[in-house]
Amino acid sequence: MTATKGQRTDDSAVPESQTVDMAWDPITRIVGSLGIYTRIDFKQKEVVECHSTSSIFRGYSIFMKGKDPRDAHFITSRICGICGDNHATCSVYNQNMAYGVAPPHLGEWIINLGEAAEYMFDHNIFQENLVGVDYCEKMVRETNPGVLELANRTESPHAGDHGYKTIGDIMRSLNPLEGEFYREALQVSRWTREMFCLMEGRHVHPSTLYPGGVGTVATVQLFTDYLTRLMRYVEFMKRVVPMHDDLFDFFYEALPGYEKVGQRRVLLGCWGSLNDPEHCDFTYRNMASWGRKMFVTPGVVVDGKLVTNSLVDINLGIRILLGSSYYEDWEGREVFVTHDELGNPIDVRHPWNQHTIPRPQKRDFDDKYSWTMSPRWFDGADHLALDTGGGPIARLWSTALSGLVDCGYVKATGHSVQINLPRTALKPEVSFEWKIPRWSNALERNRARTYFQAYSAAVALYFVEQALAEIRAGRTKTWTPFKVPENAFSCGFTEAVRGVLSHHMVIRDGKIANYHPYPPTPWNGSVRDSFGTPGPYEDAVQNTPIFEENPPDNFKGIDIMRAVRSFDPCLPCGVHMFLGNGKVLEQVHSPAGLVTLAT
Repeated sequence: MTATKGQRTDDSAVPESQTVDMAWDPITRIVGSLGIYTRIDFKQKEVVECHSTSSIFRGYSIFMKGKDPRDAHFITSRICGICGDNHATCSVYNQNMAYGVAPPHLGEWIINLGEAAEYMFDHNIFQENLVGVDYCEKMVRETNPGVLELANRTESPHAGDHGYKTIGDIMRSLNPLEGEFYREALQVSRWTREMFCLMEGRHVHPSTLYPGGVGTVATVQLFTDYLTRLMRYVEFMKRVVPMHDDLFDFFYEALPGYEKVGQRRVLLGCWGSLNDPEHCDFTYRNMASWGRKMFVTPGVVVDGKLVTNSLVDINLGIRILLGSSYYEDWEGREVFVTHDELGNPIDVRHPWNQHTIPRPQKRDFDDKYSWTMSPRWFDGADHLALDTGGGPIARLWSTALSGLVDCGYVKATGHSVQINLPRTALKPEVSFEWKIPRWSNALERNRARTYFQAYSAAVALYFVEQALAEIRAGRTKTWTPFKVPENAFSCGFTEAVRGVLSHHMVIRDGKIANYHPYPPTPWNGSVRDSFGTPGPYEDAVQNTPIFEENPPDNFKGIDIMRAVRSFDPCLPCGVHMFLGNGKVLEQVHSPAGLVTLAT
């Protein structure tokens, strides 16, 4: 963190005697390329300005060109060493559409089980071992000692469910490396990673996942091994949900007004996940229909209302704006797709038509300042800066409003999501209900992450049942053969751990002509766009009140960090290959032979 007084002198700034410019770069506990630059008014105790930066460029959309489309999922999985399987899965969905192929039912249930395990693994380790540190006893003692004193005197409403008598006890259990719950969560992450490997061979880059299905050898023993680990996780979640409810509810009570920390307008996007093989044929013409049959329902939620749950509408509305990012515009360059399969016009700023033209330059907060582009969703009138809230809050909100999911273990009601966890070794059957909250803020993003862990476990139970039914009926095929067409364009939609994930591909002469993956990071971490609209990190931090008790010269920025980390920020998927003052290699012929020159 750096702090300087009166660093900027623009006319719109509040008097410098009241403000301090502070930067956190890199943001800790994630890949170290996200920077948050703020101006804080300590007299009014609020953040008055925020810029989010990403210091790396990723060239996947460039070096995918000319590749064999069948390699796409192996290559794009390497975009991230955390959620690489989400990219591999989305790429496979994309290829399925291009090749006109759908996996056998058993193959799709296996993919769903792998993705559900990934949600459980990643959300658990982030919630308990990374973002949970923001609420642990050591952190609260450093930033809000008065709150810790109150926590030590406050009994936990659900102590009988999770075993921690006071809120202070919960905070102590979250202390890194020492806390009981912190250490337990690390052990749980091992179970979930093993669950994923059972389904797809390797974590985090699947080795048995292909277009048309999987190469996994499906047996009763395979699913039994998965189920034994899953049931341990189910029992774990029966403690975790009430524990986190107690913790987050306490912050609302202890710090009136804390709902404004990280709060922004409800502008949520969810692209849906976990396909139902009974309905999903991966065709574009039926995409709206089979998308609504997903076990996480796609949707765009604006001001708490469901605007659409059609994947076709979602696809048509995506726009890639450059704004304050380090790229040249591609206006006037080749247009790859003019209309979709249904005859709808495709905008030049749609991923199918994007050209990635990097232009490194000096950071300037009044002009260009980040490698992250600014994806927006166009509703016909406005380019909306959708966020995913870290993934779970958008998924649960969209699923709840649509009211389409009902598989016995989970049910969407139109205003909530009900989660039913069966009897386990030490605990009886338990039902939880995630209700649509009043705010999209830091605490509710974190709360939704806990509930979605339980949701993922519940639907995984259903997937195991369906997979075993396929095997017992003798339907053990897991892969369908296909042929790569000479020319095609396609898309894949799913939910990465942190939120929306889409892959768009154009094939010409049997090779990739254009390929653009759009994960949640460019949506959540986008910068001010061509219209001056700030990205979600920036928007959520600006106007965030400061509750920390430390003075400016010892300021930790905990409220700002809670706002940013509530999104589960992860920069690798955002933007690798910053060459700086690189060299150009030229090969020339001379009397002495072939010579390589560096310039």
